[in-house]
Amino acid sequence: MRGSNDERARSPGEDAPGFDGKRFARELTTAPGVYRMYAADDSVLYVGKAASLKKRVASYFVTAERSPRQRAMLAQVARMEVTVTRTEGEALLLENQLIKSLKPRYNVLLRDDKSYPYIYISTQDEFPRITFYRGTRSLPGRFFGPYPSSSAVRETLNLIHKLFKLRSCEDSVFRNRSRPCLQYQIGRCSAPCVGLISAEDYRANVRRAELFLDGRSDALVDELAVAMEAASAALEFERAAQLRDQIASLRRMQARQYVDGEQIDMDVLACAIDRGAACVVLLCFRGGMNQGTRSYFPRTNGADEPGEVLEAFVSQYYGSQLPPREVILSHPIAEQALIETVLGERRGGRVALKSSVRAERARYLDLAMQNAKIALAARQGSEATQRARIDALCELLALDGPPRRIECFDISHTQGEATVASCVVFDADGPVRGQYRRFNIAGITPGDDYAAMRQALTRRFLRAREEGVLPDLLLIDGGRGQLAQAMEVLGELDIGNIILVGVAKGAARRAGDETLVLGDGRELHPGADSPALHLIAQVRDEAHRFAITGHRGRRARTREHSRLEDIPGIGPRRRAMLLRHFGGLAELKAAGVEEIARVEGINMALAQRLWRALHGVPDPTDQGPA
Repeated sequence: MRGSNDERARSPGEDAPGFDGKRFARELTTAPGVYRMYAADDSVLYVGKAASLKKRVASYFVTAERSPRQRAMLAQVARMEVTVTRTEGEALLLENQLIKSLKPRYNVLLRDDKSYPYIYISTQDEFPRITFYRGTRSLPGRFFGPYPSSSAVRETLNLIHKLFKLRSCEDSVFRNRSRPCLQYQIGRCSAPCVGLISAEDYRANVRRAELFLDGRSDALVDELAVAMEAASAALEFERAAQLRDQIASLRRMQARQYVDGEQIDMDVLACAIDRGAACVVLLCFRGGMNQGTRSYFPRTNGADEPGEVLEAFVSQYYGSQLPPREVILSHPIAEQALIETVLGERRGGRVALKSSVRAERARYLDLAMQNAKIALAARQGSEATQRARIDALCELLALDGPPRRIECFDISHTQGEATVASCVVFDADGPVRGQYRRFNIAGITPGDDYAAMRQALTRRFLRAREEGVLPDLLLIDGGRGQLAQAMEVLGELDIGNIILVGVAKGAARRAGDETLVLGDGRELHPGADSPALHLIAQVRDEAHRFAITGHRGRRARTREHSRLEDIPGIGPRRRAMLLRHFGGLAELKAAGVEEIARVEGINMALAQRLWRALHGVPDPTDQGPA
């Protein structure tokens, strides 16, 4: 199949066209975090965690032996994003969540939920058990986690046993106890096995443990205070003292939760501005789960205050997204009250915009700001790289100025079947995907790439002559033959002032070995280190990808079309009866005329016509096949 170079593996140490992995890694932090690799169509290729983002990402782009899987993955990388975390444990949890939500193509060997420890409460039991758990979450009851390590689970369980005295024993042990065990003697269990606590009081302790694990410590303290006052008023001083001790323990300790955040719906927005460019990072929590970060790069139009950028972002972003209950902002905004009112009406409940926060929210805001600064620096680095490539292209092709519009054409087919031509468009900022076009090629000899290229170019530039939208630089995937077709089409349509370049593969068909064929007959060999060739390869590979995607879709639609649909006299009902009778098209094709005629509704004449159509036999002038 032609046009499949975007899927072939590149040699070790070779960056994907259009993405400078080494430069990207140099600008990263050494902090822990999660990185994501994206293909040209913005699909996620891979999600990974790192103790040091700088070292881990750089390791992908140094000269070293790689597995075929890694080479195939890196050959498709068009961009990368990173999310900084406080610890490697947090990176592990975030990596797991992103893999589940994004389903990257190359994360097939990573651990699943069974690898992570949880806290399990058997809430279906009369006296629920609380315990360490690792495995599939198919049991009835509640699971809390995942936790980054088993030690974190055991530390939390130790605290819960001290505070709420819940049982941890197996059901078989619990049902057969005749006296309290050692856990009761050391004050870590209330001995429900021998009736030393009522089911109602035990259930209350279970509910309080759930509040604690949900991160709702304030609500838990309030509930214990009310219960303590009620016990004191009822002269149950021993019980009141127990509740007092629980409250004191909760007040003393900073209940650092290892589960992933509180049970909150919250967005954290941080804005960084540098040299007229802005980046807004969104850190999203839903149901207490960290759903990862996303970077946005709004056009500032001269705005240099982060608060001004955030105000515009909040208004526009939540115009199409349902806002959460809380939005934490790195900088205050001018119209906060008005925006809160509008967002509250949209949500159907109060929405709070906060720019002055403490404790855990302040730490999340700090993380978002770090990510905003890193993403902005990476973006500016990539823009500088793009400018350098355009400057190198101007020098290589002796252009008077940077091309404002670059177009590239490519042809894709499988042995002549379902031929599709693609046209992709790039400007100074990169791909302009809204202006991509595909051409379904018909009426040519199957496999004739020259005719397919000629048809696609004719259709494109006939319209261009009317609309007046022309490229400054036209890239043709192929050598002199394909370039000659482009020159003839432009000559016939009397279209000039377009620089033509054919991009021919080298003898080894390796990236970096391409030959550039110019319209005046000259050939250029820029070499693998040429920034100009990197830009040309980026555009060419995007045309490959777009052509292949269209070809595969057209081929699939063609093959789904039943050959029976083209036979006169065979409608949907008869087609269904034939396929049901024979079990499939292959079995029908293997049947004789007489056997086909036995199907209800199929007479001998129709059976003969059907047999001829299935076997490609032309209609005879005298009689059909015996």
